[in-house]
Amino acid sequence: MFPRPPPRSCDTFVALPPAAAGGRVVFGKNSDRPADEVQEVVHFPASAHPPGAELECTYIKIDQVEKTHAVVLSRPSWLWGAEMGANEHGVCIGNEAVWGREEICDDEALLGMDLVRLGLERADTAEKALAVIVDLLEKYGQGGNCMESHMVFTYHNSFLIADRKEAWVLETSGKYWAAEKVEGGVRNISNQLSITTKIDREHPELKEYAKSKGWWDGEKEFDFAATYSYVNTARMTTSRGRYCEGYKLLNKHKGSITSEIMMQILRDKESGINMEGGFMTTGSMVSVLPQQPNLPCIHFFTGTPDPARSVFKPFIFVPNITQLLKTSSPTFGHDDPVKKQPRFQNKPDRRHELYKKHESAAVVMETIEGQGKEMLKEIQELEKQKISEMESILQNACFDINQVVNLFSQCVEEELKIYS
Repeated sequence: MFPRPPPRSCDTFVALPPAAAGGRVVFGKNSDRPADEVQEVVHFPASAHPPGAELECTYIKIDQVEKTHAVVLSRPSWLWGAEMGANEHGVCIGNEAVWGREEICDDEALLGMDLVRLGLERADTAEKALAVIVDLLEKYGQGGNCMESHMVFTYHNSFLIADRKEAWVLETSGKYWAAEKVEGGVRNISNQLSITTKIDREHPELKEYAKSKGWWDGEKEFDFAATYSYVNTARMTTSRGRYCEGYKLLNKHKGSITSEIMMQILRDKESGINMEGGFMTTGSMVSVLPQQPNLPCIHFFTGTPDPARSVFKPFIFVPNITQLLKTSSPTFGHDDPVKKQPRFQNKPDRRHELYKKHESAAVVMETIEGQGKEMLKEIQELEKQKISEMESILQNACFDINQVVNLFSQCVEEELKIYS
């Protein structure tokens, strides 16, 4: 018997040379979450930690490491981890909810979103981030409610991990996993297992476990997605669905993919990639990772729902970055309903300043034709100006550090000015 179709959410993309233009890797993700969930954009500097320190993640405590890298994250504001983000070494990670044959554990463990942040904080390459995530998965497991609600919403996770040189797709089913290396071209992940027979790394018991469950006979070629889920892998890139639509959009622009093209893909509503409804796109991210190490990686975040009515604002890692106050949600400490038992008995107002102003502006853009069109035009011009400025930095290989420390925060201020 086939399981009931789960909610569909999230798409993550990567384009590597020669599919991406200018000798750069371009990464993008839409985070599709409950429509009333606030997504914040936050920065945490690199830190040193004492021996034996513990780290409190969303639900459980784990062993802390000696040093953690600086990270910028787009995350649901009620949890510790992140839907997507980047670190100071140019590693980017996005995760997806996936379902399959293996039963999902409701017990509290590490969320997939915790694993995104942990991978970014502890690894300086995509390959090392993959190792961090699978080691933590083995040690602590994945599980727990993935929604700020007394209704339980759980899933397995897949990850797209990229750096300046390569990308990895990591897909999990409980503690079991498979990974595929991406060295060129394009790749996307959505809410289904997508690794088939090209498996570059795997859990040591992946195949034996599948045999023990009767999912694989040990004779035919091992296909991870077909074995561990109900996906018809022969039709993955031809059937209608967001994975297929994303695949088509990437291939349509193959050879010329830039940050602007990736933003265009994330804004596509016809394909369902820019999601609307009870689950919608609540935050978006695009990163440009130049292969030349002397050039900075540039990360764009919206921090607001619906990328078609949002500004992708640039962020560059430099020392002493101005705090991202206007995109940081209020905190509630030990009084947070997430921390209390039983959890999620009520929902505090987690809206940050940009979210509140954007919420009002979105109503204007939708209902007041003349004023709405003008406002949309102004935020589009702001974004185009910032993309042009970032392109100039990449072309000229130089920038003013004193200006870059305020880069994201200043753009937020300019966006707020338009809304007011």
